[in-house]
Amino acid sequence: MSSSTSRPTAAVTLPGDPPGGRRAVAVWSIGVAVYFVAVIFRTSLGVAGLDAADRFHVNASALSTFSILQLLVYAGMQIPVGLLVDRLGTKKVLGIGVVLFTAGQLGFAFSPTYGSALASRALLGCGDAMTFISVLRLGTRWFPARRGPLVAQLAGLVGMAGNLVSTLVLARLLHGVGWTWAFGGSAVAGAVVLVLLALFLKDHPEGFEPAPQSHRGAAYVRRQIAASWREPGTRLGMWVHFTTQFPAMVFLLLWGLPFLVEAQGLSRGSAGDLLTLVVLSNMAVGLVYGQIVARHHAARLPLALGTVAATAVAWAATLACPGGRAPMWLLVVLCVVLGACGPASMIGFDFARPANPAERQGTASGITNMGGFVASMTTLFAIGVLLDATGDDYRVAFSAVFVLQAVGVSQILRLRGRVARRERERLVASRVETVHVPA
Repeated sequence: MSSSTSRPTAAVTLPGDPPGGRRAVAVWSIGVAVYFVAVIFRTSLGVAGLDAADRFHVNASALSTFSILQLLVYAGMQIPVGLLVDRLGTKKVLGIGVVLFTAGQLGFAFSPTYGSALASRALLGCGDAMTFISVLRLGTRWFPARRGPLVAQLAGLVGMAGNLVSTLVLARLLHGVGWTWAFGGSAVAGAVVLVLLALFLKDHPEGFEPAPQSHRGAAYVRRQIAASWREPGTRLGMWVHFTTQFPAMVFLLLWGLPFLVEAQGLSRGSAGDLLTLVVLSNMAVGLVYGQIVARHHAARLPLALGTVAATAVAWAATLACPGGRAPMWLLVVLCVVLGACGPASMIGFDFARPANPAERQGTASGITNMGGFVASMTTLFAIGVLLDATGDDYRVAFSAVFVLQAVGVSQILRLRGRVARRERERLVASRVETVHVPA
């Protein structure tokens, strides 16, 4: 056997590829800590939904408005934030985000009325919107491109750890010290990460400064958005994110606890354990998916579509149970499957990232990230309206999940061929470029 077939091919590092290393991990960890706190604040309402309904005297539709408004602001901010990250850099955008989401959490703690609480959640959503895209950009600036899928999945995993904190810690604080102290005390975490960010975070390693961009203004914005959208990989990434993320997001963010307590007859403690299981499953699956995608690029779409199919089957089996009550083993299966939704949504960025150059990464990530949150917002609203219209019939309400999945899958299947052709073209071009790079 020749030497060319007996030895593994070394990973090619192109000029301009960041080196990674311990310094990269340290700086990236600060950015991820900001995202961690943002997720705690984002998902804090998920363990306080029933308490919020009692505190502000609202029905299901009004309760869902909290999360819908928060996600509406989040989704609407994705493209502007992507443009800001491309223009201002990670540190400035993350700093603004921390100030906003901390102010929102603090305002929510002291809100005396439903209207002021809504305004606080909108402010929180605005700050939260500035975190994840910034963390993705930080990863591309500090780590080699081949580490991209794993770094993105690890960021998502840390975010789910934030969800775990809100499920385990904040829920206990809420019922131990009360609404104001629980939400107000958690806001201290925002101040801590703001100090860390100001002192230690850097946008990029020494010697890897991005090329200056001289064009600004409305024309620049239009070009960035149009160029990102023209890439089939960006659009496919958005639809993958749209189709995979929302079932778990809706469950964890608001409707999981009411569904398990009111429709399934579980205690709050048992329901909380199942929400925790979703988070733990997410973290475990995220590590597996990150490794698979990093090593086998062709596995991206099968993993995403397989997760969508498993989610649909699990929900269908749960909702079809006689009397509307599913056995505990089936609820456990449902929660384990829902845990795969977050890691599957991260695959969307693995389509958008290689389709766009470094100067458009923020914009392309914003478009991609918008997909899942639009789907989540739509489903949150649909479930709230259907619950009120049907007298709290969770079977009918959660059937909205299947409609959104069907829309997303149809778009994924429509775009997959175009993306495959574009990626083959880029692969040929990169090989030619590598061959002609001087030693």
